[in-house]
Amino acid sequence: MNQAHSANLNTPQFNVPEIGSGVGLIDQQKEKMIGEKVFREVQKQMPVLQNPWLEDQLFNVFSHILSQTQLGQPIGLVIINDAQINAFAVPGGLFAINTGLVNSARNMDELAGVMAHEVAHVSQRHYSRSNEAFKGQGLLTLAGLLVGALVASQADSDVGTAVMLGSQAALIDKQLNYSRNQEREADRIGMQYMYAAGYNPQSMADFFEVMHRATSRISFLPDFWFTHPLTTERMSEARLRANQLPKVKSNLYDENFEILKWYSMVISHQATEQQLKILAERGSFAGQLALSSFYLQQGDYVLAQQILDQAKAKQRLNNLMLLIQTDIYLGQNKTEEAYTAIQSAVRIMPENRALSLKLAEVFIRQNKAAQANALIQRFNQKNPRDIYAWRLMQQVANLDRQSSFRAVNVLRYRAEVEYWSGWEENAIKSLLHAQRLTKNNELLSAKIKIRLNEMQQERQLKI
Repeated sequence: MNQAHSANLNTPQFNVPEIGSGVGLIDQQKEKMIGEKVFREVQKQMPVLQNPWLEDQLFNVFSHILSQTQLGQPIGLVIINDAQINAFAVPGGLFAINTGLVNSARNMDELAGVMAHEVAHVSQRHYSRSNEAFKGQGLLTLAGLLVGALVASQADSDVGTAVMLGSQAALIDKQLNYSRNQEREADRIGMQYMYAAGYNPQSMADFFEVMHRATSRISFLPDFWFTHPLTTERMSEARLRANQLPKVKSNLYDENFEILKWYSMVISHQATEQQLKILAERGSFAGQLALSSFYLQQGDYVLAQQILDQAKAKQRLNNLMLLIQTDIYLGQNKTEEAYTAIQSAVRIMPENRALSLKLAEVFIRQNKAAQANALIQRFNQKNPRDIYAWRLMQQVANLDRQSSFRAVNVLRYRAEVEYWSGWEENAIKSLLHAQRLTKNNELLSAKIKIRLNEMQQERQLKI
């Protein structure tokens, strides 16, 4: 990835409209509620990948782009295990990206271009500004429509690489389509964001062409693919705009991107053993990490270790390599070796979520509840929607056999997993059960009651 440009006289002046609060705009608190509702429904109804390392790598790119906007803390980034080239964004700052998009991009800049387009839809509040979209719609009804459209877009797996950049949930109701002008505005402003964040704006135009080729190979597309057409006009406008910006040198070979892409292909089951073997035999570091992950996924720890040792011979420090090594040891129940493999990296990078949560998993396997708890809490406090972390908290609570509140805490953390996974009714039942068990502890009972009220209100909300 290129570094952000230093300010100079040649830097173009950006023209990003300031979207304030005006007539017909949904206030931002309501947008956040829509975003969180869609987050829960997406988790429930779509094949979401829970992978801290991949999430953190992609979120890092998003953060670079978001830093160019006035948007606050986003709801989050969701990775959907789907081979279609697609991404979407929802009011309140929920962003989603398909593995098919990651796997078909040729460099980080192409990915950044799609992300920037989605960020622009949210920063320009395109949902909120569309009178048609909200005429007579309760916003939670709209959230349901969004998710329904997303799920529908998954239904025909034969479509394969069907494309809709900025699908914005493939809005199937004609009233909910973004206008062509909004799509073009998202292209224009997104390109400004990606350029300001240090990415090559030519890559947005490049990736439009990649997607155009992907669609031209498909003889039939369902109607809703045409709601956001990738017209030749949009493609040529993107190229023209990119040509007007100062040149940004692209890396011809970016090893970090290759690692990201091949690892994504392995965990989304879109890479074959043969492909990975050829890559690894050529001495590709990315290929060796991916092939080791492939064997790890299959439970073949001996082969996974052999391939990982080849990657280690290159003596490159890499967090994914440490995570794979730790998982190989955990798979063989070698918890001391697993601890040794990862603990120093966590001490050096305590802010790294993927490494910290992996060390917490090691502590859980070693029955060290207090150490695991201390690691996970930091990330839960930062992001209350972190399902992966809540699952680990549930396991930690279950270890604490001495505590008289063991059952209560297991239920509390299970409720958070259920709630953010879209099973709202089950979450409320779990909390009601926990509340019944805390009659003698006023403080804990009050805490549970507050959370229970929040869940019930959000579930029944008619915005």
